[in-house]
Amino acid sequence: MAKGKDIRITVILECTNCSINKESRGVSRYITQKNRHNTPSRLELRKFCPFCCKHMIHAEIKK
Repeated sequence: MAKGKDIRITVILECTNCSINKESRGVSRYITQKNRHNTPSRLELRKFCPFCCKHMIHAEIKK
C-alpha cells in the first residue's frame, strides 16, 4: 500500500490562543482526519479548549 497516495490523512489541531499565550497552563490539541483533495489548505475549526475554558480556533500544525 502506497503511503503517499492516501486521500484521507490524519491531522493535529492546536489551540491558537494557547500557543501564543505564554501564561497558559498547557496547549489543547485534537486529532482528526481530512480529505487531501477537498481541503488542500490548512484546516481551522472552532473547538473547546479546556485551558482557556471557552471555544477557540484550533489550527492544523505540522507533524
